[in-house]
Amino acid sequence: MSTFLNLWSNEDGQDIAEYAVMLAVILVIVVGTIRLVGSNANKVFSSVASSVQ
Repeated sequence: MSTFLNLWSNEDGQDIAEYAVMLAVILVIVVGTIRLVGSNANKVFSSVASSVQ
């Protein structure tokens, strides 16, 4: 039982895993935002270009 408690409370190596998870979440948010803004910006520029002509 003490071995299990020692493994559970041992925090060595968790920092890298936590940073990897945070980086993955941030990348998903950034990519999603860029795709959303990109498609909306394309619609706006197309609308402006068609009304200028």
